[in-house]
Amino acid sequence: MIEDLTSGPIPPGSNIIVEFDPASIWYNASLTIAAGWLKTGGSVSYIAHTQPPEDFRSQLRQLGIAVEELEQTDRLWITDFYTPSIGQKSKEKHGPESLKVADLSLWLGREAMVERAAPEFLVVTDNNSILDRFNDEKNWVELFLTRPIPMAKTRQITQLIAFISGIHSPWAYKQLEAVADGIVDFKVAEEAEATRDLMRIRTLRKLKFDRRWHELTTSENVEVVLHK
Repeated sequence: MIEDLTSGPIPPGSNIIVEFDPASIWYNASLTIAAGWLKTGGSVSYIAHTQPPEDFRSQLRQLGIAVEELEQTDRLWITDFYTPSIGQKSKEKHGPESLKVADLSLWLGREAMVERAAPEFLVVTDNNSILDRFNDEKNWVELFLTRPIPMAKTRQITQLIAFISGIHSPWAYKQLEAVADGIVDFKVAEEAEATRDLMRIRTLRKLKFDRRWHELTTSENVEVVLHK
């Protein structure tokens, strides 16, 4: 979907910040992007903050993804951040026990011990703003600047790192935007009696891109379609 608006594929190792209106269709768009990546032979780690992992599996099945087969072959990882966010212990194979920065830093450190390059890998995080409930803003921003973002570059992993727009301090957004390889916005526009879902690439390094807002619609199986 994002690459529909660029002059070529996004280079491996890119960190793309997504800033989204909570009423937008970012969540369905994120699943559509993940499904498209899997269908072209890539691997996906979907970091689920907002719903139980089984809900994401169900939605991926609607999009034609053979979830169980891909999980067994390690091409699809559902990483559970939702369960610890409600104070429970996850039964999933992948995920931290706590969303406190100190615990996440240790967990990410263990993940980083696997130093293989993985240019075919896409990491999608649906809503990192949830970390603000458990940590001081400066601490979780520093976590991203020192852990996930450098790790993606080292291992040549492509990341979509999503935050709710307009709820954090300008300092937080500017720190994250300054190190990003691209910024993508999702919003809802009210026009007379119509409501439109829109997406744009605000900036992108290394590639020519279309900066205009484009309309998004949702099909019956919740797949999001970009209209150029």
